[in-house]
Amino acid sequence: MRIGAYQFRVTGDPDQNFDRIRAGIGEAGRAGVRLLVFPECAVTGYPPRSISRSSDVDFGMVGRIHEQLQGLAETHRMFLVVGTIVREGSEYWNAAVVFMPDGKRELYRKRALWGWDRENFSEGRDSGVFIADSLKIGIRICFEVRFPEYFRELYKQQTDLDLILFYDESDREDPERFSMIKGHIQTRAVENVCCILTCNACPPFQTAPTGFFDRSGRMTAEAKAGEEGLLICDFEPGPMNYGERGRKEISDSLNGMDAGT
Repeated sequence: MRIGAYQFRVTGDPDQNFDRIRAGIGEAGRAGVRLLVFPECAVTGYPPRSISRSSDVDFGMVGRIHEQLQGLAETHRMFLVVGTIVREGSEYWNAAVVFMPDGKRELYRKRALWGWDRENFSEGRDSGVFIADSLKIGIRICFEVRFPEYFRELYKQQTDLDLILFYDESDREDPERFSMIKGHIQTRAVENVCCILTCNACPPFQTAPTGFFDRSGRMTAEAKAGEEGLLICDFEPGPMNYGERGRKEISDSLNGMDAGT
């Protein structure tokens, strides 16, 4: 499967964000991408960095954009994984919506809430697993990368590929934070013997990478930090190497799973 991640500078203007998202979908479609990932809160902006608070979102506009994204998924025969904010009654969620080429949708709502997230959102309860063609794919959002438990859930569900949507940025260049977050991603890939594709927003000082990490934590593709653009990878699960088989066998034993499943 050809997969992609499109990083761009997310603003507080949904129409402006949608223009960039639509451009990314068009570019990915021309390149034959089947699954395309966008950053956390890509449609709406992230509170309070690009909007003041979640209740300031124009949900009528966001709903119309979601409908257009569904149409684009069907037109381009593409799975689109897009960060946004969703509302039900008086509750708001930091969410990733999967727009599928068959017209269906899946929803994952962020669970690890602290600081700004806790001030703006309710806690999700979704598993974050969906099927794209023959692949089982897991979704996590930003701060959740710091907690191995969220990714061990995906391991137990035997996902083939995990996606992480980020809005992780700073007011100044911070290479130490960038390196730390990259290290978290690598560790999640290694300990769960699972490939990971990440997508971050790219304001001036990006503090998490947009990249592809293999099952041994090697980043085999990376978008240039701070620049809008499309990252493309050709992904097939493939056989595990010796070290990966060992990590999986021991992890299965520790988690009470049948070896080799």
